[in-house]
Amino acid sequence: MFSYFGKILIFSGFLLVLIGTIFLFGSKIPYLGKLPGDIYVKRGSFTFFAPIGTCLVISIIISLIFYLISKFFK
Repeated sequence: MFSYFGKILIFSGFLLVLIGTIFLFGSKIPYLGKLPGDIYVKRGSFTFFAPIGTCLVISIIISLIFYLISKFFK
């Protein structure tokens, strides 16, 4: 019981540190928001941005993280 709770606390702390690091250094990550597949349209005062490529990359990374976590808690 306590070992499971300890794993959850460790994971929560790691996740908070990871999110904080992304907030601090997110603007300095190269190519984030400029990947192939990201749609950027600017016409006059209208701007449209759809980061499809970036969302796919982030989704793959998050899926890999959750896969590794599921293997850790088995």
